[in-house]
Amino acid sequence: MATNYSSFLCFPFGFVLVLFLLGCSSKKVEANGFKELTANVHHQSHVIALSSLMPAKVCATPAKVSGAEILSKPLQVAHKYGPCSPLKKGATTTPSLHQILLDDQTRVKYLNSKTSNNQATFQDSAVTIPANSGQSIGTGNFVVKIGFGTPKQEFRVVFDTGSDLTWIQCQPCAVQCYSQQDPYFNPSASSTYSNISCHSNACKQLRSATGNSRACARTCIYQIGYGDGSYSVGNYARDKLTLSSSDFFPKFRFGCGQNNQGLFGTADGLLGLGRNKVSIVSQTAQKYGKIFSYCLPSTTSSTGYLAFGSKAGTTSRIHYTPLLKDSRGPSFYFLNMTSISVGGKKLAISPSVFTISGTIIDSGTVITRLAPKAYSALKSAYRKAMSKYPTAPAYSILDTCYNLSGYSTVTVPTIVLHFGGGTSLNVDQSGILVQASSTQYCLAFAGNSAATDLGILGNMQQQTFEILYNVAGGKLGFGARGCS
Repeated sequence: MATNYSSFLCFPFGFVLVLFLLGCSSKKVEANGFKELTANVHHQSHVIALSSLMPAKVCATPAKVSGAEILSKPLQVAHKYGPCSPLKKGATTTPSLHQILLDDQTRVKYLNSKTSNNQATFQDSAVTIPANSGQSIGTGNFVVKIGFGTPKQEFRVVFDTGSDLTWIQCQPCAVQCYSQQDPYFNPSASSTYSNISCHSNACKQLRSATGNSRACARTCIYQIGYGDGSYSVGNYARDKLTLSSSDFFPKFRFGCGQNNQGLFGTADGLLGLGRNKVSIVSQTAQKYGKIFSYCLPSTTSSTGYLAFGSKAGTTSRIHYTPLLKDSRGPSFYFLNMTSISVGGKKLAISPSVFTISGTIIDSGTVITRLAPKAYSALKSAYRKAMSKYPTAPAYSILDTCYNLSGYSTVTVPTIVLHFGGGTSLNVDQSGILVQASSTQYCLAFAGNSAATDLGILGNMQQQTFEILYNVAGGKLGFGARGCS
């Protein structure tokens, strides 16, 4: 089918997309279980072999979905830089932890700007979009494989709960495209491809989701920018989306990128898992009921999964907390964090500390961010439990570090995050300690600079759990040993 590129916008733009998911280099360790803690907790510490934090070179056995089957074949999730990566070896350079943390901070600033009334804007006669300066981004992402078109063309894309629009790069790349893993999508080779009209309801929904207020004559144009200066612009289109041999959607709406630039690595595009009507969660609601889950592996040498469907979470290991909405960020997934326990003891933190900022769960933020008072209490308790180990200087945003040269194992206290509904997340040991250098190891949490900054449950603290989003039911679940 013919493709119309005549109404194309050829500008670079930017505000942020940092899809950084840190694949901690550790051997796979099972979570200690998901349970609500009381004053008497039997398991109060983890013993971690420091050798388990060294990167592995061999891909482990692929993960299986915990509980009932969801998709006929759940999408395998792999870290881009590990031996399980579906991307070509040598195509990208693994960033240092220092760079990952810089990038993570950029994303956190972006998320806060989206919930603030004080966003800076870039304006010209055709467009008004948020514009923020930020560090250059890498792509320490988790990648899944999907298909577009008839016949199917396959693509490796990163997924993000903090974004809505799904897009891929398309031929003929009317302006420019960055280098990617697979051939660019060829709309002319798909018998089911069509552009979306500028005056359609679908285009109006797109404008609502992206802030795109650009006038157009024929084809609906999407434009999305990210704070490091990266961007994607193209035709808003429909085509067949294939997730598995029995899971496909004939008229899925997505961005067919014709002007794309930035540090996206060699991934082919983005899969948006936010709450807006343009996201895959909303577009597949009739089949999947706005339910999806994923499990992020604890190491770059192992795999997880992304799955959709109403059968998710039938295992008794899933425990739920209310999934909240907040007008400051209607596409984000808000949770009610209530308290924190360290080493089996609940910290003296007023619940108001968490309600002032609000807390979201985000697949793209690496390190969990806490309100200053909450982080101060966590840091104090953690340091007390680790007092026998020599301290080390701060590393980037991580200010609670230890020199563990001469040690083969280390005993760290358990950290449990408590949420509304009596639900608690007993953070896996892979989400507590991160290796900064051959001898330096740091607490993998960070404090916000202001009490009103968003609290964020990062992906490092989500590792090994099945994270189940029942968007229609208004609840989010955690299931231990989700990748096993």
